[in-house]
Amino acid sequence: MGLSLYLLNRLFFYDMIMLVIKMVYLDYSATTPVDRRVLDTYNKVCMEYPGNSNSLHSLGIKSKELEDYATTEIARMLKVKKSEIIYTSGASESNNMVIKGVCEKYQNRGKHIITTFLEHSSIIAPCNYLTSKGFEVDFVKINDQGIVDLADLKKLIRDDTILVSICMADSEIGLRQPIEEIGKILKNYPKCYFHVDCTQALGKIDIDLSVVDFASFSAHKIYGLKGIGLLYKRENIVIEPLIHGGKSTTIYRSGTPPLPLIVSMMKAMELIIPSVKKNYDYIAKLNKIVVDKLKTYPLVHINSNENSIVHTINFSLRKIKPETFIHALDEREVYISTKSACSSADSMSNSVFALTKDKELSSHSLRISLSYLTTEEEINKFLSIFDECYKKLDL
Repeated sequence: MGLSLYLLNRLFFYDMIMLVIKMVYLDYSATTPVDRRVLDTYNKVCMEYPGNSNSLHSLGIKSKELEDYATTEIARMLKVKKSEIIYTSGASESNNMVIKGVCEKYQNRGKHIITTFLEHSSIIAPCNYLTSKGFEVDFVKINDQGIVDLADLKKLIRDDTILVSICMADSEIGLRQPIEEIGKILKNYPKCYFHVDCTQALGKIDIDLSVVDFASFSAHKIYGLKGIGLLYKRENIVIEPLIHGGKSTTIYRSGTPPLPLIVSMMKAMELIIPSVKKNYDYIAKLNKIVVDKLKTYPLVHINSNENSIVHTINFSLRKIKPETFIHALDEREVYISTKSACSSADSMSNSVFALTKDKELSSHSLRISLSYLTTEEEINKFLSIFDECYKKLDL
């Protein structure tokens, strides 16, 4: 019986390895596979640190020491203070926490918010919710290269503007925004806070939070575990908590501190951040191979541009429904996406429309997202299968 179980386990792991080798995964912006070293860290903490870090007994103190160490290391990597870190379940919660928390706390100052059409749904949805509570939301223009129009931003800022939320790099096209320049503009408006969604930037490009009041992050975009993220909140800014119920790691987010997840996020950051430059250069080469080939197809329009991070390639297939093409690739075990994984499946891409002003392109967009794990062999296999599917569907 024991031998049979052993053989079944061996066969299971063999099948899993063969599946990974066979498939081509190009949807890293949606989520990344967990780094084995991150998972090992999580398992080790689970087994060796059973105490609640808020407990006063020796097991709790031991857990608290590890929690403090992980938070100190995360703060060091982000170049912020330890007291400015709030742990959350992920970037969606972080985004909701800052938007709702700022607006509830400072609505006596004003009820005006500025954002862009490039934002993730976890920014747009709470902004829409707040309009039902009497808040006003303006969307700043972007230029023909997808960059926030700074002149338009200045025009939109009012005495009652309390929050500007602009992503560092958007999830669909990968457009990188001039956060430093925006931050300098907003420094002239001390009653207006600046929030940046860094979910698609962490581990891909260098991040500078010196001109930012709030920033959102998620571990599962950097080869960490799902269910853990954080919100950077500048010291001395007070917001209303999204979850009430007592102190956890901070007064701003109640709940038992998820120590294994916290330490695993620290590990994921330790592994990815030092390699940002090397990985970026490698992925840029893969990006060029893909884009150069896709440009040869008459029905393909590349939406990403030189302002996009190289990890993201957004393109549109005219006349072909994106879902149809996704399924055709899926049958060949090639995985890309239409829009952001959190977007409505039957809607056009607001990000692509904001950039192109073209409804057809916005309704037919697809996204390839690359990783340092992506191999040139996988790229060549993808392009070969893409060609077959394209010729079959281009009737």
